[in-house]
Amino acid sequence: MRWTLKPKPEATKLEALKQMLQVDDTVATLLLQRGIETYEEAKTFFRPSLDDLHDPFLMKDMDKAVDRIEAALLQNENILVYGDYDVDGTSSVALMSSFLQTKTENVATYIPDRYDEGYGVSYKGIDFAFDNDFKLIIALDCGVKAIDKVAYAKEKGIDFIICDHHRPGEKLPPATAILDPKREDCDYPYKELCGCGVGFKLIQALASKDGKNAEDLAEYLDLVATAIGADIVPITGENRVLAYFGMQVINANPRAGIQAIIDQVKKKELTITDVVFIVAPRINAAGRMKHGNYAVTLLTETDSFLAEQYAAEIETFNTDRREADKQITEEALQQIIDQNEQERFTTVVYHEKWHKGVIGIVASRLIETYYRPTLVFTKSGDKLAASARSVSGFDVYNALESCAEHIEQFGGHKYAAGLTLKEENYEAFKQAFEDEVAKTIDKSLLTPEVKVDMKINLGQVNGKLMRIMKQFGPFGPGNMTPIFMTDNLKDTGYGKCVGEDDKHLRITVTQTGREKIVSIGFGLGNKLDIIANRNIFKAVYSIDENHWQGKVSLQLKMRDIKA
Repeated sequence: MRWTLKPKPEATKLEALKQMLQVDDTVATLLLQRGIETYEEAKTFFRPSLDDLHDPFLMKDMDKAVDRIEAALLQNENILVYGDYDVDGTSSVALMSSFLQTKTENVATYIPDRYDEGYGVSYKGIDFAFDNDFKLIIALDCGVKAIDKVAYAKEKGIDFIICDHHRPGEKLPPATAILDPKREDCDYPYKELCGCGVGFKLIQALASKDGKNAEDLAEYLDLVATAIGADIVPITGENRVLAYFGMQVINANPRAGIQAIIDQVKKKELTITDVVFIVAPRINAAGRMKHGNYAVTLLTETDSFLAEQYAAEIETFNTDRREADKQITEEALQQIIDQNEQERFTTVVYHEKWHKGVIGIVASRLIETYYRPTLVFTKSGDKLAASARSVSGFDVYNALESCAEHIEQFGGHKYAAGLTLKEENYEAFKQAFEDEVAKTIDKSLLTPEVKVDMKINLGQVNGKLMRIMKQFGPFGPGNMTPIFMTDNLKDTGYGKCVGEDDKHLRITVTQTGREKIVSIGFGLGNKLDIIANRNIFKAVYSIDENHWQGKVSLQLKMRDIKA
C-alpha cells in the first residue's frame, strides 16, 4: 500500500485560522485541507443550515416540472413514480410518491425488474403506464439517456419528467422536463446531487408554492441521507447539508421502515458509515435478490408493526445476498488463477449462472485481492450483463467508452458502471478493455493508496480530539474520515490475530510507554510478524470508538502498518 502524506498548509494560513477559530494545529490543518479558510466557511462546515440549500428553481426545467405536476394534480391525472431498483432509486421513489400522496390519491409506483427489464426506463414500464391510464411518469435516478423510450411514451400520450444525476449523452430525451444538474446547459450551482437529492429539489420547489420551506420537508431527509451514503456521491456543499440533517432524522425520528432496520441491528446512534454498511445493503438486497418493490413498500410504510414484518423479510434477502456474493467471489478468484490472469491490468470474469444482483458487490470484492479495474459478467436473457468497478483515480466510464464498438449499451460514473454486450463479443471486448487500461492507466494507481492527512504523536489521540472529529462528519467523498500517521509505535505484548481465518489484527499500541490504545486492523492479520516481539513500527489509522457492553472507549482503526 502507498502512503501519501498530504502537503502541509501554508504557515500564514494555518496561523490565521488558528487565531480566528481558537483551535490547535491539528484541527486547523484538517480544515485547510478541506478548503476551509475563513470563519464563515468553518461556520457553514460545522453548523450546516437548511437555509444554505440553493433555490430549486435555479435548476434547468424546474419551472416546467412544477407546472406539469400542478396541472396533473388539478386535473386529477394518474401519476406514475418510476425509479431504479438500487438504494438511490427506491429511496427516490419512496420520497416522491409519499410527498405526492399528501396531495392526491392518484399516485402509483413502478420499479423495473432487474432481470426482466434491466436498468432504467423500460418499454414494459411505459406499457404498464399506458394500460393503466397514467398520463405522467416521474422518473427518478434514471431516464436521462432513455431517448427512444421517452419518445415511445410520448407517442402513447404519456409525458415524462426526468430527475437524474447521471451524465447525459449528446442528445436529450423528448421529455416535458429534465432535471439533471450535470446537463451542460444547467447552471445549478451544485452538480453532485444523487437521484434522491434531485427528487428532493423537486418536492422543495413544489412545497414552496404552498409557502413551505426545506425545514417543513425534514421528514424526507432520512431517505436523502440514505441515498447519499449508498450512492457514494461527494459529501460536500448541498449534499453535506442534506446528509447532516438526514442523519439527525435517522437518529431521532426516522420513518417506520428505516427504524425497523435499525431495530434489527440494535445500534443506538448511527453514523453515515453505518447507513452505508447496515441500512443501505438491506434496502439494496430487495432489488438484488427479489424485487425493488419490497424496498419501496418498506420505505413508505407508516405502520411500525407492518414495517417490522417487511424488514424481517428483507433481512432474509440480505442473508441470501451475503451467501451468494461470498460463493461467487470464491469462484471468480479461482477463475483468475485457472486462466493465469493474476498479472493483468484488468479483471474481467464471466459465468452464465452468477446471480446478476450481486455481481457489482463481487467486482468490489475482487478489487480487494487484485487492485485494478474490474468487470464481472453474467448471462442476462440473450445478452451478457456486467458490473464494472474501478480503482481510485481511474475513470472506468471513459475506458468503456473507448471499447464502445463491442458494447450494446452502458452507463454509470467514473468508478462504477454497468453494461451489456452480445456473448460473441465477450472475448473481443475483454481484450480491448485490457489494452485500453494498459495504455491509459498510471501504473501507480494499481497499488492501493491511503491518503494521510497528517502525522501526529499518539499522545494527541484523546477524547477531545475524538469529539472534534465527530463534528467533521458526515464523512464521505470530498470529506473523508481523517487519516493520521504515527511512527515509533510498539505493541504492549498482547497483539494477536482475530476473526475468521485470523484475518484481522488486534493490538494495544504505545509510543512512549505512557499511553496505551487498543487498535484493530481489519484484513491486517498477515502483518502480525511486523509487530511481534515489541518491534518498532509505524501505522496509518483513523480514530474510532469501540462500543462494548454499554462502555465506550477510544480505539484506532488501522489502515496499514509498516516496519
